[in-house]
Amino acid sequence: MFAQLFSFSVLLVFCSAVLDIIANVLLAKSNGFKKKTLGFVALACVGIAFGLLSVAVKELDLAVAYALWGCFGILGTSLSGWVLLGQRMHKSAFLGIALLMCGIVLLRL
Repeated sequence: MFAQLFSFSVLLVFCSAVLDIIANVLLAKSNGFKKKTLGFVALACVGIAFGLLSVAVKELDLAVAYALWGCFGILGTSLSGWVLLGQRMHKSAFLGIALLMCGIVLLRL
C-alpha cells in the first residue's frame, strides 16, 4: 500500500507543487511585480514546476497528476499564506485542508 501512494512520479509532482507554492509566495512578496526580481524568480519557478509536471505525466495519468499537483499546491499555498504572510484562515479552511489530504490519499489508492 505504501508503494502505491509514493512513486518517483508522485515525488516529481510534489516537487512541482513545492515550486508552485514558492512561486505563489514570491508573487505575493513582489507586490504586483513592483519588486521585479521576485516576480521573475516566481515565473522561473512556475516554468520549472510545469517542466517537472510534464515528466511526471509520462508515468501518471494526467488527471491524477494534475489533481495531486493542485491539491498539494492549494494545501501548501494556504498554509504558507497563513504561516509566512500572516493571512487569516477560517475554521472551515482547516476542514477543507483535511478533506484535501483525504482526497489525495484516496486518489492514490
